[in-house]
Amino acid sequence: MVHCPDCKTALETIDDIEFVEMDAKTGFIRASKRFYTTTCAECGSTIGSGVAGAKPNGGAV
Repeated sequence: MVHCPDCKTALETIDDIEFVEMDAKTGFIRASKRFYTTTCAECGSTIGSGVAGAKPNGGAV
């Protein structure tokens, strides 16, 4: 069984965690990376992260 390291809530289903997308603009060839963090749905503590790749056009509108 996996538990949140901060609040000790059992992380049993997809509803027990939240995925948050974060941007980091690099200014290099108009590209930015997409970062994801995984947080505990109960207390909001970050329990994991990753990089998904570059967004086209640097995320520009």
